[in-house]
Amino acid sequence: MMTSAMQQIPAGRFLMGSNDFYPEEAPVRDVHVDEFAIDVYAVTNREYARFVDETGYATVAERPLNPDDFPGAPVEALVPGALVFHMTPGPVDLRDWSQWWSYVPGASWSHPEGPGSRIDARMDHPVVHVAYEDAEAYASWAGKRLPTEAEWEYAARGGLEGAPFVWGDEMEPGGKPAANTWQGEFPWQNLVTDGYERTAPVGMFPPNGYGLFDMAGNVWEWTSDWFVARRDRVQSPCCGDVSNAALREQSYDPGQPQFRIPRKVLKGGSHLCAPNYCLRFRPAARSPQMIDTGMSHLGFRCVKA
Repeated sequence: MMTSAMQQIPAGRFLMGSNDFYPEEAPVRDVHVDEFAIDVYAVTNREYARFVDETGYATVAERPLNPDDFPGAPVEALVPGALVFHMTPGPVDLRDWSQWWSYVPGASWSHPEGPGSRIDARMDHPVVHVAYEDAEAYASWAGKRLPTEAEWEYAARGGLEGAPFVWGDEMEPGGKPAANTWQGEFPWQNLVTDGYERTAPVGMFPPNGYGLFDMAGNVWEWTSDWFVARRDRVQSPCCGDVSNAALREQSYDPGQPQFRIPRKVLKGGSHLCAPNYCLRFRPAARSPQMIDTGMSHLGFRCVKA
């Protein structure tokens, strides 16, 4: 498998977004995208390891923490690490994500569940625990860049205009999962009918109409766009496009004003997406992510003009 392969995507117009699911996906609008090439697969552990070997790059999750960024925190608690998912023993309040996410010291791209875990048997799985700058650094090294939200969604749709899923209209065509997602009641019951409890090797499910794999499920993927809750507010009828600085300002989480960390748009959903909690393994779906944070279900792929 040549996981570094790219696919040329023709220029065109498409209906971006959805009015039928979550409010941040609305409104549907007509968008033009120029021709570009996109990775056929998400960047894998094998590819990221090569980047690290050649450059000596240390990801955000591996770097020492600055006590000035965590006022009042005990110095001994400031240990590099990352957020790792764990199943709960039973049903929990789905409004409280801390029930299933834990900060694990020593967790990073090469130790996805913490110091005792390894990626030796997962070299063809998508790399995870990459913060935005970690993904950008790889893309620059590879002579590529991260996709815009419009490019990502246009490519994910594979030529299917308005279909809710990458593969068409049915969530499970023929009654079988078409992507690595969560089957059962999240976050305590995983039926694993798709064959994978966590990430899967890239390319294990059928490609979309453009020959791209895993544009739904497996891992969320970074895009270069700042997250704005309502995308119709990105343009002003009197003044044209809103400035990049203004969009960055709008990307801060209003629910957590104490964290002045801007957020980018994630696309595609992940193996943790379940209909009872996160029906976001769809091309129109989007999620905000603080740029300084990687997680155990978050990766990326690159594009090139």
